[in-house]
Amino acid sequence: MAEEDTNGGDDAVEQRDEANGGEPTDDLVTTEHSITVARRKIDYTATTGRIVLRQEVLTDGKFDGHQAKAEVFVTSYTVDGADPEKRPVTFAFNGGPGSSSVWLHLGLLGPRRVVSGDVGALEPPPYGLEDNPETLLAHSDLVFIDPVSTGYSRAVKGGKPAEFHAFKADIESVGEVIRLWTSRNGRWLSPKFLAGESYGTTRAAGVAEHLQTRYGMYVNGLMLISAVLDFSTLSFNDGNDSPYPLYLPTYAAIAHYHGLHGDRPLADVLADAEEFAARDYPWALAQGARLSTEDRAAAVATIARLTGLSEDYVDRVNLRVEHVRFFTEVLRHKKMTVGRLDGRFTGWDVDYGREHFSDDPSFTAIMGAYTAGLHHYLGTELEYANDLPYEILSTKTNMAWSYKEFENAHVTVSDKLAAAMRANPHLKVHVGSGYHDGATPYYATEHTLAHLAVPAELRDNITVAYYEAGHMMYVHPASRTQQSNDLADFVATASNRT
Repeated sequence: MAEEDTNGGDDAVEQRDEANGGEPTDDLVTTEHSITVARRKIDYTATTGRIVLRQEVLTDGKFDGHQAKAEVFVTSYTVDGADPEKRPVTFAFNGGPGSSSVWLHLGLLGPRRVVSGDVGALEPPPYGLEDNPETLLAHSDLVFIDPVSTGYSRAVKGGKPAEFHAFKADIESVGEVIRLWTSRNGRWLSPKFLAGESYGTTRAAGVAEHLQTRYGMYVNGLMLISAVLDFSTLSFNDGNDSPYPLYLPTYAAIAHYHGLHGDRPLADVLADAEEFAARDYPWALAQGARLSTEDRAAAVATIARLTGLSEDYVDRVNLRVEHVRFFTEVLRHKKMTVGRLDGRFTGWDVDYGREHFSDDPSFTAIMGAYTAGLHHYLGTELEYANDLPYEILSTKTNMAWSYKEFENAHVTVSDKLAAAMRANPHLKVHVGSGYHDGATPYYATEHTLAHLAVPAELRDNITVAYYEAGHMMYVHPASRTQQSNDLADFVATASNRT
C-alpha cells in the first residue's frame, strides 16, 4: 500500500477554511432520493460530508474556547416526514482498526449496494451499484461513521493522527460524533442503535458504555456483526492455547465447504467439532508432556478428521493449528489457498511450499468492487467532492494502533459490554456470525458471550444468528437476505415503540 496522506486536503477545502479565518468548518452536502421497499416508496434525505470535532481548551486553568481537532466523514440517511421520537436511528461503522464504513454501508445496511458477485460468480470490472430492497433504512434512519484516518476523515491541519489511533481515543471520538449528530438533529428521544462489524464490535461495546457514563445517553441495542469482544480468544501467542479449540469448528466448516467431509450435513460436522472443542481438545492441550501416546494419537486423528488436514501435519504442529497456516495448508494438495475473511473463497499463491499465504483471496475478491462502487456513489449520486484519497482500509493505521490501556493484559471489552447491560437492563444485543469466518470465528464469540458478567435475567437480551458465509456474510445473497430480516426484526423489537 502506498504511503498515506493523513492530513492533506484539496484546494476547495483549504479555500473554505481560509474564508473562515483558517478554522475548518463542516462541508455537508444534502441530496434527495427515493427507494421502493416491499412495494412501498420511501423518500429520504442523504447528508454527506465532514463534521468538525472540537475540544475544550483550558489555559492556566481558564476556559480558552474550543479547538478543532478532527474532521470526520459521515453519511446519514433520514426518511422524510417520519416522527423523530418514534423513528429509530442506527449509527454504523466497520473495524480494522483502520477500516472505513464502506462494507456495512454498501454491502448490507444502506439504500444502495455494490454488485460484487459471490464465490464462483464474481463480477468483473468496472462493477456496479443497485438499489438495496432489504436496506435497514426501511426500519431505521442510518448514520455511517468513518473514524479518523479512514474514508475522508482526517486530523485537522497541524494535528496528530496518531492521537486518534488508539483504543480509548477512538471510542471517545466516535462517541463524540454520535452525540453531536443526535443533538444537532433533535434525536435524543429516538430509539438509538449501534451497529459494528469486526473491530467495530469492539468499538460498539466500548462506545455504548462510554455514551452512558460520559453523556448519559442510553442506547436501545447493539448489532454486533462478526464479533470480537475478547482478543485472547483470537491471539495465537505462545502459552495461550484458547484459540485452537475455538477455531476448530470454523476449520471444520471450511473443510466441509470444500468437500473434505463427503456428504455429511454441515450441522452434523459442526456438532462433532463443537463437542471435541468443548471437552477433549482443551484437555489434551492442557496435558502437555503428560499426554499419553494413546491419547495423543486419538487427538491427532480427530483433529485431522475434522479439519481435513493430514495426521502427519497435525502431529508436526503439536496439535495446534494456527489459522493462517490452516488457510494455506488445507487445500495445498490442490495448489490453492482459502480465505481468512471467508473460507469459501479460494485463490492461488506464488508457490505452495510456504507456511503463510501471501494474501487473503476472500478480501482481494471484493476489494475492487467496493472501492469502485464507493467512489462512484459519493461523487456522482451523493454529489460530495473531495480530492483526498478515500481510505477504504488503512494498513498504516492498523499497524500503528495503540492498546496502551491493556499493557500486560489482553484486549477485551467484555467488561464494558456487561457494565452497559447491567446499568441499562433494557439494552438488547444481537450477534451475527458466519460459519466460514476465519477472522472472528463463531465458536470464539459463543465462548465470550457465555462468560459475559451479566445476571441470568439479562441473558434473554442477547440474540444470536448464524449464516453459511464468512466475515462479510452479506456477500452471500441468501445470508444477506436472512441477515437483513434478522436486523429489521431486532430493531423493531428493541425500539420499545408501538
